Amino acid sequence: MEFPFDLAPVLGDRFCVVDQHLRPAGRRGPTHRGDLEQQLRTVIDELGKASAKAQGLPAPVTSAARMEANRHVLYILRDADGRGTPKGAVIGFLKVGYKKLFLLDRNGAHNEAEPLCVLDFYIHDSLQRHGYGRELFQHMLQSERVDPWRLAVDRPSEKLLAFLRKHYGLTDAIPQVNNFVIFEGFFSNRPVLREEAEPPWPFNLTSGRAGGSPVRGSLRPFLLRREGPDGHTEPRPPDGRTAAPQHRRASSLGRAGR
Repeated sequence: MEFPFDLAPVLGDRFCVVDQHLRPAGRRGPTHRGDLEQQLRTVIDELGKASAKAQGLPAPVTSAARMEANRHVLYILRDADGRGTPKGAVIGFLKVGYKKLFLLDRNGAHNEAEPLCVLDFYIHDSLQRHGYGRELFQHMLQSERVDPWRLAVDRPSEKLLAFLRKHYGLTDAIPQVNNFVIFEGFFSNRPVLREEAEPPWPFNLTSGRAGGSPVRGSLRPFLLRREGPDGHTEPRPPDGRTAAPQHRRASSLGRAGR
């Protein structure tokens, strides 16, 4: 995708990482700072429109305004060589961010987790099947130090599912009731924020709320809990061993929606 201005001062090197601050990666000093920031906004908006059109969406899910309102991160891949385009061209982009989600595991239990999510992914039509998509996706995985099966993917198209299947062997999806797709291995050694907290049906009527109706829930979280000496309920792993505290690794991305 070409633009009527030089992309080098705006995007810098081959890979450009943009967060909610929308700082031009190639900026050198304060000269024309406002112009560069506006050009970056134009690049993001046009990429979002192209992605929405390619996916048949009624409106873009990526824009400069949305980036400012959320702690998401864009990985932008540009043609730094400028072959045939003296001002350079953008090959595609990948948007990711952390989100708190309620996800089902293989046993049907609800788990609250905060995974890194793939939110938008686009490679220009004329440059697909040239390895650029894998190059961009792999750069993100290495930068974030995350395995592909640890990701949650928002509303993936058939083309994206085929991409993940071909390059990363992600074929065994765990069915969800929301728009996200996760794959086998997602829950392996992953700390969850909370397993289903409400008691099983019919005891899960909302307290203090008139007209509450029972909603059937999973029993598994209650089978994995035990009462400690002080009377408090403690989580217990499936194999009966004492659960050790787990800590989340710091990432170069901020958490979404916070």
